[in-house]
Amino acid sequence: MEGLPYDEALRCVQCGYCLPACPTYRTMEKETHSPRGRINLVRMLAEGRTDWKVVEEPIDLCLGCRACEEACPVGVPYGQILEETRHYLRERRMKENPGKGDRALAWLLRNVWPEPDRLQAAGDFVWMYQRMGPVGRWGASWPIWPEGMRAFAPVLPKVDGPRTRRRAPRVYRPVDKDAKPVGTAMLFRGCIMDVLFQHLNRLTGEVAAKFGWKVVVPDDQRCCGALHAHAGDLDGAKELAKRNIAAFEASGAEVILHNAGGCGAMLTEYPRLLADDPEWADRAAKFAANVKDISELAVQAPDSAFVREVPLRVTYQPSCHLRNVEGVKNEPVEVLRRIPGVEYVEMEEMDRCCGSAGIYNAVHYEESMAVLDEKMEKAIRTGTDWVVTSNPGCLLQMRLGVRRSGSAAEGGPKEAIHLVELLAWACGVEEVGGAGGKV
Repeated sequence: MEGLPYDEALRCVQCGYCLPACPTYRTMEKETHSPRGRINLVRMLAEGRTDWKVVEEPIDLCLGCRACEEACPVGVPYGQILEETRHYLRERRMKENPGKGDRALAWLLRNVWPEPDRLQAAGDFVWMYQRMGPVGRWGASWPIWPEGMRAFAPVLPKVDGPRTRRRAPRVYRPVDKDAKPVGTAMLFRGCIMDVLFQHLNRLTGEVAAKFGWKVVVPDDQRCCGALHAHAGDLDGAKELAKRNIAAFEASGAEVILHNAGGCGAMLTEYPRLLADDPEWADRAAKFAANVKDISELAVQAPDSAFVREVPLRVTYQPSCHLRNVEGVKNEPVEVLRRIPGVEYVEMEEMDRCCGSAGIYNAVHYEESMAVLDEKMEKAIRTGTDWVVTSNPGCLLQMRLGVRRSGSAAEGGPKEAIHLVELLAWACGVEEVGGAGGKV
């Protein structure tokens, strides 16, 4: 059937190596909710042996963590199969029977996420809500809000005010003004990151400057397109990819620096996304080759950059996309071991997804919480003070996990923190705690 990744699906030999790696197979215990089960459904759909509506739920409930790709012995491109199948299903649904949710999401993806000014206006709304105190907390409990949104309201970071966000620095210069910069990095600020987590973007720029980099933040960059791709809007993702490539080329930077594993993974997948576009394919490949997570700069930083001890016992929850797609596996742990005063304890099955997966935890709350509860059992066993993450979605998910599990009372983690916050503390930029709060 045209439009489906049939040839890619045929590469799956149904061996089952992916089953233990799949979070939804572990929690739902259904073959249709495993990678090989989903791939088999795609093949059946392409061959006309099942209806697209049968395939929709299993595909929709996939976290997209891509752990199956790490486990697969024959290199099945599951991520490509998932995205192209979601694109096919979205097109069918929008033609035949789009629901209100479909139309609302399509409108948001096309009219809000690609537009920084509109995102900042949404940030103003969150900022006002947080300033309302008890009134805002009461409003967040209204039944009109989806359960996932109500659950996450208490763990959102304190959003910077409208003026602060709109006046964020556009250039961060090396601390040693007499020394030649290591290089120039373009800070990829993202969409949600630049609204809810702008303090992390600021810390990333300041930390990179401590490492000797000049950091520029071009205004003409846009959302990475990950949410569009995950929702099946590949055309929207391609347009955003082109805008970001052009922004990088105009910036004069050698590196695209990010602090969000989900964004970084999408940026590295631009060559696949634009492979059939002769004007952009080579440009996308050059762009992706220069994408770097903040941990990759930190492992190469001089010891002199770390001027403070950070007296914390920590464990690390990797971003699935940073690990499984971008291939940044060891660097965050190496950085934690470099920071003076930090005691690092490895979490059992640390490579398992936490259940965040973009907006999965908001739209599939119960399924997400089943994955999170299993993750928190492992986190509590570490007996650490903090869970360190490398992605904003993981950060919120683990903060919620701490609250749900009561892990602080059980001798487990008391809070979650982004890796760049620890780096900022160690580099003397700012002494911070989880999501911007003082320790």
